[in-house]
Amino acid sequence: MRLLTAAEMRAVDTRVIQDIGIPGMILMENAGRQVAEVAATFLEGVQGRKVSIIAGKGNNGGDGLVAARYLDNLGYKVRVFLLARATELTGDVLANYQICKQLDIDIQEVDEKYLSKLRFCLSLTDLIIDALLGTGLKGPPQGLIAQTIELINDVEKAVLAVDVPSGLDASNGAVPGVCIQADATVTLAAPKVGLFTYPGAEHVGQVYVANIGIPPQILESAGSGALLKASSVKELLPVRPSDGHKGTFGHVLILAGSVGMTGAATLTARAALRSGAGLVSLGVPTSLNDILEVKLTEAMTIPLPETADRGLSIEALPVIHDHLGRMDALVMGPGLASNPSTGQLVEALLQEVSCPVVLDADGLNLAAKLGVLERRTNDSCPLVITPHPGEMARLLRCSIGEIQTDRVAAALTAAQRFCCTAVLKGAGTVVAAPNGHFWVNTTGNVGMATGGTGDVLSGILGALLAMGVPPIAAAGMAVYAHGLAGDLALKWRGEISLVAGDLTESLSEVWQAIQQEEVKEHWSYLV
Repeated sequence: MRLLTAAEMRAVDTRVIQDIGIPGMILMENAGRQVAEVAATFLEGVQGRKVSIIAGKGNNGGDGLVAARYLDNLGYKVRVFLLARATELTGDVLANYQICKQLDIDIQEVDEKYLSKLRFCLSLTDLIIDALLGTGLKGPPQGLIAQTIELINDVEKAVLAVDVPSGLDASNGAVPGVCIQADATVTLAAPKVGLFTYPGAEHVGQVYVANIGIPPQILESAGSGALLKASSVKELLPVRPSDGHKGTFGHVLILAGSVGMTGAATLTARAALRSGAGLVSLGVPTSLNDILEVKLTEAMTIPLPETADRGLSIEALPVIHDHLGRMDALVMGPGLASNPSTGQLVEALLQEVSCPVVLDADGLNLAAKLGVLERRTNDSCPLVITPHPGEMARLLRCSIGEIQTDRVAAALTAAQRFCCTAVLKGAGTVVAAPNGHFWVNTTGNVGMATGGTGDVLSGILGALLAMGVPPIAAAGMAVYAHGLAGDLALKWRGEISLVAGDLTESLSEVWQAIQQEEVKEHWSYLV
């Protein structure tokens, strides 16, 4: 499912209308019909008949006027509140306004003097359709539009947004001012980036993607972003031949753990095992080896030279080299701590290893401190980095606020600057490739905001890489499965009690659900 920015969607509309020859009036007709169908379904659930449509003067308002006509035909009591003068309307919007007037649909022009009456009218409605701004947002809403958005949110009625909730930046999910809090959003032709990236994603509710008649091949070539989905993960899962053995399914080496941080190493190893790796070896400081031998049954351990504070030492490099020839993927970072000698080890391995590498947690912090990633080239090992916003801020030498303002841009910057696949963790995790393509995840929940869940992701990713999945595909698959594990664990643990180990325990159910096509996505496609 392709994700588009506002500019990309405008380019699609222009191409379809001018080059293909599909009139804009037809696209608007299809859009309004789909909005009306979702509205009617919603009203069946609340057993209501009254609909208030808040329309702007642009094409989003035109979609709302078409929806008004279809809902009126279905027998609903419809009122349109137009935040413009009829004399300001042009083109397809004006044409649909005139059709509604011919059908005696109630249209009320709204100015600031009418706001108190509007509040009263909305208090009596069963559903509000937001057709104010759509993707046309330019800066924070001002004046009458801002006041109307605040009023809609205040009356606490169900809201269905057309394309995107008014006040939300469709291109990056920013909310620069007031914004409609929708219960559902019917987005037109293709989902918009801002619907699935935060903070915007908090405002959209259930997302429906409306088919408005734009040819699929045009949408497919329109943008660089896409949504991760279960069907793609299933297609990319490596085949497991019936005569396969443990060597067939890859060997992961995990360098992790320090004093007080054996849990991180354990979680990573268990997640790799639960994600299909044939063999998992865990390299840990010598003094911690006995602890890990007790905590893990199926993984092998490799005791390695350590620092005085019981972290991995640069002196471990020759021992690691002795094992690397048998490894198909390397995971570095969970619980490593920040000793300078450990940093030297991380730097040396990144320069010398040829197999795919996952760099996470303290591995990222050490790399940021030493500036290791800036020196990477396309000839270096295939690398996937998995920072949370704080780690990404350290890597890019900026603030966490700057990262969170445009998460897609931050992930793409890291991928291009460091010649790697970048996974920016958090709500709506972003996977970015150096070529400018990116994917946004919809699985996962706030219960996963607990220590150790990132270590589970690293283990899943390491297993997929060891099985031969290309880094970009492995990153997307791991992120999706990781979030789905959190969603499944949520059902039996709840948000408050969920811990990282619950994700590992859910992984067997995750892979089965994906293979058996039993996953319900967080969005729906309207035919």
